[in-house]
Amino acid sequence: MLRNLTNVRGITCWGAHIGIKSMRRDLAIIHSEVPATAAATFTRNDVQAHPIQISKDNIADGKAQVIVCNAGNANACTGKQGRLGAEAMVTATAETLGIAPELVLIASTGIIGEPFPTEAVVEGIRANMEKLSNESKAGSFTANAILTTDTFAKEGFVDFEMDDVRINLAGIAKGSGMIHPNMATMLAFIVTDIAIEADVLNIAVRECVDDTFNMITVDGETSTNDMVAVMANGMAGNDPISSTQDSRYKNFFDNLHELMAHLAKLIVSDGEGCSKYIAYRITGARDRETARRLVRSISTSILVKTAMTGRDPNWGRILSAAGNAGVDFNHRKVDLAIGSESELLTVLENGRPVDFDKNYAKRLLRESHINVHMELHDGEAEAEGWGTDLTTDYIIFNSVYTT
Repeated sequence: MLRNLTNVRGITCWGAHIGIKSMRRDLAIIHSEVPATAAATFTRNDVQAHPIQISKDNIADGKAQVIVCNAGNANACTGKQGRLGAEAMVTATAETLGIAPELVLIASTGIIGEPFPTEAVVEGIRANMEKLSNESKAGSFTANAILTTDTFAKEGFVDFEMDDVRINLAGIAKGSGMIHPNMATMLAFIVTDIAIEADVLNIAVRECVDDTFNMITVDGETSTNDMVAVMANGMAGNDPISSTQDSRYKNFFDNLHELMAHLAKLIVSDGEGCSKYIAYRITGARDRETARRLVRSISTSILVKTAMTGRDPNWGRILSAAGNAGVDFNHRKVDLAIGSESELLTVLENGRPVDFDKNYAKRLLRESHINVHMELHDGEAEAEGWGTDLTTDYIIFNSVYTT
């Protein structure tokens, strides 16, 4: 049986249909039996939804006990009515659970600018708290309740040994379009039973997000609602991790990174209208930031995306996109290879074109999973990111999104 949120000690959850969306579950609740250490990253978009603003304030003390998310309405650019609606979500949750409002994190996803359905959401919260469960189906319902244009639920689970106890981490995510996080509409909620101090968790979350969710792109659009939140309730009973120098920290960090990378890749694989999942890898960079910026520039390029759609081995577009990254590298030393998941074809060596069979390259690019690897020969740093192609299906879908 699939392990999910409900396999983390002290976690109950539920996903319900409350009528915001016509056919799908649209309210998710994730609750910890005890207050948890918490950390989160939020969109850097200057236009931020009301739940983002409130959750930023509530998590400032590094504590949370419940996450509530509605789908079908972003509650962004909704003025006073939306702000009051977001505050009502917090109040209803806190009163129903009998906890302090500051322990409530909220999120919303859906269409921007539509009046927020406060009454439906508040009634839904109050009616569904009693359904919170640690049965596996509850985890599945919760993962489905945060989706908008997604075609499937995105879940992940990892576990590992620490202090002679098993530590569990589980997460859910959503995202299909507006994906180019900069911490689109992209949400991820992760729970774990590890004991860890807030400042240490905060460091781990931010660094893992930078390497995973911040390295994916579908359309280059950063949302008003992007949020990644992690709650660690300590119910595994390990001695708390109180420093990044603790020998156990790396074990936790690596497993959190694995879970976030898994969820991030699921988001890309479900990109709106995409026909290809593309993994980009930069190696031999002078520093990590150079490698990261090159990945982001290449993976976001419309010309690179459309070349991948048409199975066109036009390596010049890739090199040109790298040149637009605003970082210093010597293109005369670059090696470049493109191809499928199982086979790469070198097209550039030491900055010079290599004779290759274009028809064979097109056959490799016919695959749904494409790899692009650029070696800079300028250092030892590297970075990886994930993106999609750009198809007419994406354009058609987003040309009539609200109608």
